[in-house]
Amino acid sequence: MTAKIGSKHIAQHRGKKEREEIHKMNVAREAIKIATARAKYRNQQKGQRPQAAAA
Repeated sequence: MTAKIGSKHIAQHRGKKEREEIHKMNVAREAIKIATARAKYRNQQKGQRPQAAAA
């Protein structure tokens, strides 16, 4: 079960500023994941293994 305070979920007790900060962190975390994935397969031909695995 998820954590609750009384009859409300913990997320409902967060302030607006805290929710905005969490959202920004999540967006930044996703951007980092996408950037690393793009860098990994940058300039690769379709169907070819990444250069690190080919060596």
